[in-house]
Amino acid sequence: MTIPGYYEFFCPVRTAAGHQVLEQIPQLLGDLNVRRPMIITDKGVTGAGIVDVLKSAMGPAVEIGAMDDTVPPDSDLAVVGHLAGVYRENRCDAILAVGGGSVMDTAKGVNILVSENGDNLKAFEGAGKLTRPLRPLIAIPTTAGTGSEATRVTMIKDHVQKRKIIFNSPFLLPDVAILDPRMTLSLPPAITAATAMDALSHAVEAYICLAKNPLSDAHALMAIELIGQNLLPVVDQPDNADGRLALALGAHLAGMAFSNSMVGMVHTLGHAVGAVCGVPHGTCMAILLPYGLEYNMHKCAHWIAELLFPLAGAQVVARTPVHLRARQVVAAIRQLNQRLHRKSGGRHARCFKEVTGPDGSAQVPIERLSDIADNALNDGSIFYNPEELDREDLLMVMSHAWEGTPLDQNRVIKGN
Repeated sequence: MTIPGYYEFFCPVRTAAGHQVLEQIPQLLGDLNVRRPMIITDKGVTGAGIVDVLKSAMGPAVEIGAMDDTVPPDSDLAVVGHLAGVYRENRCDAILAVGGGSVMDTAKGVNILVSENGDNLKAFEGAGKLTRPLRPLIAIPTTAGTGSEATRVTMIKDHVQKRKIIFNSPFLLPDVAILDPRMTLSLPPAITAATAMDALSHAVEAYICLAKNPLSDAHALMAIELIGQNLLPVVDQPDNADGRLALALGAHLAGMAFSNSMVGMVHTLGHAVGAVCGVPHGTCMAILLPYGLEYNMHKCAHWIAELLFPLAGAQVVARTPVHLRARQVVAAIRQLNQRLHRKSGGRHARCFKEVTGPDGSAQVPIERLSDIADNALNDGSIFYNPEELDREDLLMVMSHAWEGTPLDQNRVIKGN
């Protein structure tokens, strides 16, 4: 265990988890003195009937002030402004965010504007701009992936400048996170796979980054174990409610670890690919995770090796020599991606050249790799990576991740 000379861990989110926890929402809202919450979601969630399940569980005790399902796959500055207007026009007093990472990010952005009575979200960019608590926010994730219901960060896409604007404040943490497996039962295997790999990347990278600490380590290890044990069974049996609840809890713990350790290269490049090419974040994380481990192997192989037990179990650890355990972790993640690729009928991408748009065209053209590397240099997550990276390093990693070939570790510039 590594004990830094100084560290902080902060996550005051009240967590309600269980098979029938949606029925507790009226009481939870009452505890927050909420009377007219606004539901913020997306059309995929409403189309799947998830909001109907939520409303039925809450019953007539909750008066919904407004509902809007216009959140896009990538959170957007204009949409945040529109939703803040809907909130104000309908005299709402809280937000129920029902959805995946984009919905959570969007809801946090809306909460900034309605709480600060502002209309320019960019004025709050970065860290330390928020100085007081925001309006009540209840997060109900419909994917077991981003863990945004337990993080102090939100990212909003600026489509004009083609970048993601990052906001960081403890006041962005939701007041309540509600984990109910009914919210994820409709997810198809490919989305279940991508979102769970997003959560796994949060936990793994939190465990090896420069800001790791004993409390984030504990959350990361349990998250890895829950995801490692339950992802494939849930993909095989989509109606496995126990497995889905375990995945939701794993993602929640991974979000807590991520929020308190600030991660590194994998998320840096993931943010950049999403900003430049519009690839879903979970897809980016699944592809990039083994490359982040390979790039940092010379700096933290001992930490990577410790992940073999929660990821693969005692039998794999017992038959793997100590000096090979770190590499076996990388192999296990690649094997997991391979199995998810097969079980999803090829929809779970293993490398960026396999990522295609709705029309079948390449979503990450190889000529855009240099733009991705440039974008990644401006991402704050890069500072927490164990090994330093410059533009050429980022481009080298992306080239391997595009082709799907193991990283040439002889090309890693080993700094101090």
